[in-house]
Amino acid sequence: MNGKKFYITTPIYYVNDKPHIGHAYTTILADVLTRFQKKSGISSYFLTGLDEHGQKVQQAAEKQGIEPQRHCDEMAPRFVELWEKLHISYDDFIRTTEERHKTIVRQILQEVYDRGDIYEDEYEGLYSVTEERFITEKEAESGEFRDIKKLKEKNYFFKMSYYQQKLIDHINSNPGFIQPEHRKNEVLGFLQKPLNDLCISRPKSRLNWGIELPFNSDYVTYVWFDALINYVSAIGFGKNEDEFRKWWPASYHLIGKDILTTHCVYWPTMLMSIGVELPDSIFAHGWWLSGESKMSKSLGNVINPIDLIDDYGVDPVRYYLMREMVLGQDAKFTVDSFIKRYNSDLANDFGNLLSRVSTLMKKNYDGKIPETGDLTISEEDIRTTGESLVNTVETKISSMEVNEAIEEILQYVRKVNKYMEEKAPWKLVKEDKESAGTVLYTAGEALRISAVLLSPVMPNRTEILLEALNAYGGDLNWGGLKPGSELKDHKPLFPRVK
Repeated sequence: MNGKKFYITTPIYYVNDKPHIGHAYTTILADVLTRFQKKSGISSYFLTGLDEHGQKVQQAAEKQGIEPQRHCDEMAPRFVELWEKLHISYDDFIRTTEERHKTIVRQILQEVYDRGDIYEDEYEGLYSVTEERFITEKEAESGEFRDIKKLKEKNYFFKMSYYQQKLIDHINSNPGFIQPEHRKNEVLGFLQKPLNDLCISRPKSRLNWGIELPFNSDYVTYVWFDALINYVSAIGFGKNEDEFRKWWPASYHLIGKDILTTHCVYWPTMLMSIGVELPDSIFAHGWWLSGESKMSKSLGNVINPIDLIDDYGVDPVRYYLMREMVLGQDAKFTVDSFIKRYNSDLANDFGNLLSRVSTLMKKNYDGKIPETGDLTISEEDIRTTGESLVNTVETKISSMEVNEAIEEILQYVRKVNKYMEEKAPWKLVKEDKESAGTVLYTAGEALRISAVLLSPVMPNRTEILLEALNAYGGDLNWGGLKPGSELKDHKPLFPRVK
């Protein structure tokens, strides 16, 4: 990965879907990773958006008796509003119905066509309306596809098979290109069989809601050949070469494991055709499960993130989603596990430490940060652990071990709580006010560093904590708390949930 810049993308979400916990997870993850990079002083760009073309959008609009564009315009705000509510700080929100995107899609189609990588052919086969693609007999028999039709029609095809070996070679020579490892192996397994060419058009007689082919106005572009291009159209490809080169290649395309083939086979071969460098890494995370089942509308077990936010607040939801899922594996969501995690990590450990430190400072030091005296072995241990924690967290984040990075910070917070129990400054202050002040300063400074490290995950609550300690900015060097600074009043950071 290019250490001088960080460009991360989420999938562009299908406009017909209602935002759910899966959408929220991927977008929060991108936001957290971007915030960590910015804290490290790395120039960063975070792209998300919506996929607004295709048959399902056309059908939904027809059902309502409105134009597809109006349907998209009415649906898009649900995502924008949720991202605002989740404190998502993206740099760009692209919609595939925007002219800036459609222009580049047509430009790329023409370029691929001119290279001889697109040809016309007649195809007969089974077509899944829900998936908007042709499927095999075996896929049809699996029972996973609904609304299947037999179609025979002329279409345009992309010579994806031509790039099969080149793609295999790239995957093998770039171990981090597809992550985690088991997803890379899955793609390589798929590529062991001959790769079919990709049908990249739909006749307007069947579907007219899409980007028109520049070389035949009777056809529109297959939705995936359109949607994937957002990753380059948003950052200036074909329009602003300097801006494009500033950000490309992407550091990470974050995706769910269900769109692995489109991103790890379709997209790289498309880029190869137009001679553009491949992204650094495509990272496929798991699914959120409810019990043993994947969350899905048909099963009626989809968790609405807005409900969670309204009940518990934004930051606890962000914290839980980041802490609970091991990147690359599935994770189970239950309200019970959420409350347990909230109470143990946030109320008992993190929030309680702030409460103890600030209460004792207000009671015994006129509400100000006390001076620190000579450090004992215990204080030196807290300090050196805090200093090494910064590097540990940075290493974990760069390895996409976000849950482990968070756990390292909480382990440190627990260590500080234990230190407070052992030193008992509430007793010590009666005998040795200076030593008690040193204990409280040490605990407060450790808490400050922990809050700065957790701020990409919980930007709002950590800001409240830092304001309470009169500590502004993101300095991760020990000694950021200024003795004599006045503490600010604050409400309980994480009231216990009963």
